[in-house]
Amino acid sequence: MFYDLPAGMSPAQFNLSVPAAYGYAQLKNDVGAALTSYFAKGHMTRGRKAFDIKENTYRIAADAVPCFVYKNLGQNPPLEGVAFVPDGLNASRIVNWPEQNYQNGVAKNTASGRRFKDMARILKRLCYRMKDGNIAAANCAPSFLLECLAYNVPYATLCLDTYRAAVSESLRFLYHGTQNPLLCGGWTEVNEQKRLFEAGQPWTPTQVNEFVVAGWQYLEF
Repeated sequence: MFYDLPAGMSPAQFNLSVPAAYGYAQLKNDVGAALTSYFAKGHMTRGRKAFDIKENTYRIAADAVPCFVYKNLGQNPPLEGVAFVPDGLNASRIVNWPEQNYQNGVAKNTASGRRFKDMARILKRLCYRMKDGNIAAANCAPSFLLECLAYNVPYATLCLDTYRAAVSESLRFLYHGTQNPLLCGGWTEVNEQKRLFEAGQPWTPTQVNEFVVAGWQYLEF
């Protein structure tokens, strides 16, 4: 597993054997070999983060990301997620929180009368349409980011009487929020473990603001 320790403590104090006999690089190579063996030649390619599995007549496209368990041992009980290391020299470990993401998403969706998931789908569909229209601002808005943006929209806005009102006011909220880093600095991913715009994220408030403006214009609000 990957882990972080409390300051001043050693792996031995947590009964961890370092280094592990089976490392992450070996895991990724073994997963790659298994996928290559299973799928027809050319149907799977290795990327820096994931294995890209191509779609065909009976299979949708998919990404396979080999992960180790990650534990933050500085918390009691330890906070658990998953982590992986992209290919390349000096690549930094990336930690994700799938269980927390699922639980928080279900909670917000239930509390909003399913409007959270609806808004996430609407933003994603909007992004697809904008890409089809060759609108450049949509290229910097991955699916996970759009879900997180919907998660940060207040309940009152998500639950407006009509979907048109909810979408227009959500875009208005995101526009004003991403104009000022102080306003969006507290926004989080759905998992609530990572700041949405913290250092190292592959997107910026400026890029989100440009996407929102372009989306507003595309929808002719």
